[in-house]
Amino acid sequence: MIPALRGHVVAVVVVFGLMSAPVCAGEVRVAVASNFAAPMERIAALFQQQSGHTVKASFGASGKFYTQIAGGAPFDVFLSADDEIPKRMTQEGLVVGGSRFVYAVGTLVLWSAQPGLVDDKGAVLRNGSYNKLAIANPRFAPYGIAAKETLEKLTMWNAIQEKLVKGENVALTYQLAATEQADLAFIALSQVMSDGRVTQGSWWLVPSELHKPIRQSAVLLSGAKDRDAAQAFLVFLKSPKAAVIMRSFGYEMP
Repeated sequence: MIPALRGHVVAVVVVFGLMSAPVCAGEVRVAVASNFAAPMERIAALFQQQSGHTVKASFGASGKFYTQIAGGAPFDVFLSADDEIPKRMTQEGLVVGGSRFVYAVGTLVLWSAQPGLVDDKGAVLRNGSYNKLAIANPRFAPYGIAAKETLEKLTMWNAIQEKLVKGENVALTYQLAATEQADLAFIALSQVMSDGRVTQGSWWLVPSELHKPIRQSAVLLSGAKDRDAAQAFLVFLKSPKAAVIMRSFGYEMP
């Protein structure tokens, strides 16, 4: 259920394509927030089948992608895990004006690979029956920001520092918990849900009022090489077929 790809970093490139793609087919280079890796695989494959275009997707932390794109990294589309970074990029002229939209609203979950460790109210955080808690680094990852906001709202941020470990992005944060280097982790629901079900470990769905909404936004980048193919992908991302896939991984539609 959890693809091995989930733990890879920005440098890993996944190619969705078919040898039979039409000669006129284009190519879309997409920088994707790591929480969206699994649904992106399915969406890109379906888009390829229907359009003939090829999608090259790289996965990593939204903040790191911002730095890379600002430095001239060759991407056409950016799927961020938040709305703040795309807004900033719009102001800086890095994206095509009017192209920004929210493609999904993410859900934060406290998860453990150990069945029964996490209760359905998150009380495990206060009873202290764990050694390490992993979060994505708030400097680079919106899900890390949401985790920090949650712990601050619960007045636990300062007290929990000795138990805290940070992953560079939410995919690596998941790996810390999956390999039990951390007992608990704040991650994206999409990392442990498939086809509408969480089938392993134990978890607590973090109430949305404990952190700012995780409004994941997409933009067409100013430096897009194949703008037609990139725009076609963004249109497909808004389609009912893409929405069905996203919902199956626990995302809400804007």
